[in-house]
Amino acid sequence: MLHGEITEKILGAAFEVHKKLGFGFLEKVYQNAMIIELKKRDLKVESEKAITVYYDEDIVGIYEADLVVGDKIIVELKAVEELNKKFEVQLVNYLTATGLDVGLLLNFGKEGLQYKRKVKTLNKNPVNPVKNY
Repeated sequence: MLHGEITEKILGAAFEVHKKLGFGFLEKVYQNAMIIELKKRDLKVESEKAITVYYDEDIVGIYEADLVVGDKIIVELKAVEELNKKFEVQLVNYLTATGLDVGLLLNFGKEGLQYKRKVKTLNKNPVNPVKNY
């Protein structure tokens, strides 16, 4: 499984955060707790990493990843009643824009942690160039 060891550590951190905090907080609370738990697991984590998205040579937007772990995995956090297809599509678009292959969608908005793992390996290069700043 691509980046399986890192994915397992991220999910372990998410289950720990959910166990300690439960559900009902805003996403930012879970984001801050995830940063703490991921660092405890010796993972490099960047929060709200800004990524400039280009269409041809023009900037069309700035995407801020909730978390980027180990420069390999995008982690999108939600605190909603139910994950829907829209969130999954957004995650795949983020993978395309960044050129990363693995993304996790974590939902802390229910009694039990919900998660989805997305892998994008068909095209190693992003459709449009992406630059970090």
